[in-house]
Amino acid sequence: MIMTTTMYHAPVMLAEVGKFLVNNPRGFYVDGTLGGGGHSAYLLSTFPDIRVMGLDWDAEAIAEAGRNLASYGERMQINRENFRNIRRFLEQSHRLPVDGIVLDLGVSSHQFDRRERGFSFQSPVLDMRMDRRSEHLAVDLVNTLSEDELADMFFQLGEERFSRPISRIIVRERSRLRITSGEELAALVSRVKKRRGRVHPATQVFQALRIAVNRELDNLSGFLSDLPHVLSVGGRAVIISYHSLEDRMVKQSFRKLHDDKNYMLLARKVVVPSSDEMKNNSRSRSAKLRVLERVK
Repeated sequence: MIMTTTMYHAPVMLAEVGKFLVNNPRGFYVDGTLGGGGHSAYLLSTFPDIRVMGLDWDAEAIAEAGRNLASYGERMQINRENFRNIRRFLEQSHRLPVDGIVLDLGVSSHQFDRRERGFSFQSPVLDMRMDRRSEHLAVDLVNTLSEDELADMFFQLGEERFSRPISRIIVRERSRLRITSGEELAALVSRVKKRRGRVHPATQVFQALRIAVNRELDNLSGFLSDLPHVLSVGGRAVIISYHSLEDRMVKQSFRKLHDDKNYMLLARKVVVPSSDEMKNNSRSRSAKLRVLERVK
């Protein structure tokens, strides 16, 4: 089952998620970023008496997970929902409190590889929506924001040092012809920045656009605010992030809860993938895992 889900996306740090998340071997857990179901499949197969509710806002992910997890029957429930709304959703579902929640905040391999989704440097479009019901597209931001607004977005959400010259060339080129593809945008950025090692010059610009389109930091902030209201005593939250903006938010939120004495940091230092995993799955290299347990 786990091998099946890797065709959609290779889930990161499976063993670590299982080790840190499951404190109650008969508990009820939430996979807030279901994707193709990789983490859920691992949890359900490793802990035969737990139940899992999976949430995702990507219709393609929901369909894939439904196929991959069908054999688990009633132990697995799948819902199309943004993890930002977890408290309200669980209240409406009469599922509070829960024994654990896992979030993997990365973009799935499937989303990157499907060029029509607009996440990649080779994409013929600039979409980047995880929830395709949304009306906010990356192409609109690229072609309508002012030079200052683009620069601020690239710097704040992508931590891009060349945000000003990149924004300048985008505004200049779009005045001649609308920028409509990932290929075009990546090429423009590459005229300002040169490749260093394995990292594409447009990586941080594309990150900033994706975060803005999907309001990812707002979603994470909303989730972290709701977290104290959804965990049972002994319940744990495991969050995997892939860039410093998200990791910083998780770190600060977890430390604040820990200081209130009702929660405990189970891993004082951030947990990273093993060297073997990073070698076998290059997209795991930037992953950072943090875990918190409610003790009172």
